[in-house]
Amino acid sequence: MDFFGIGPLEIILILILGLLVFGPGKLPQIGKDLGKTFRSFKKAATDISAQVSKELEEEKAAQEPAPKETEQKIAQADTVSKPEAGDQAG
Repeated sequence: MDFFGIGPLEIILILILGLLVFGPGKLPQIGKDLGKTFRSFKKAATDISAQVSKELEEEKAAQEPAPKETEQKIAQADTVSKPEAGDQAG
């Protein structure tokens, strides 16, 4: 089982080094701070992703004409392009 591309042996080694460098009193606080940092980063990434998706959907909706408008334009084009029976010169 890899955790960020790091195996279990490497994780244990990092924890032992952290315990030696920071001591048993400081290590839980560091873990708590790292957890908060990861949570806030994940929340920010989710918020940015949601905002980008929302703006893309709004732009897509703005570019697509409404179905009724399209039908009206087609109907107008049909009436303009079809000459009346009495209008033909011949």
